[in-house]
Amino acid sequence: MKRDIFGAIADPTRRAILTLIAIQALTPNAVAEKFDISRQAVSKHIKVLQECELIKPKQMGREIYYHFNPKKMKEIDKWLQPFRALWDDRFSKLDNVLKNLKTK
Repeated sequence: MKRDIFGAIADPTRRAILTLIAIQALTPNAVAEKFDISRQAVSKHIKVLQECELIKPKQMGREIYYHFNPKKMKEIDKWLQPFRALWDDRFSKLDNVLKNLKTK
């Protein structure tokens, strides 16, 4: 069963794991060292990220390294695009209000 990408990134621990792996490919043990949770819990989070294809495993010798999949992030970016236009418009209006207040 393929998981929903938005459900995967809804969890703060998974977002933190994703951020770590985006910076550098890591083994599950290396990821687990960064968190104050069990290795089993980290493995479950990694499994969710892998099922929605945000990370991909790569066998290197006896170790499995997880790599960030930036192509999958485009799905999130595409969904956010209409909101960016709305935010830009609102921030521009706020800038204008603040400039008017400053000149008064």
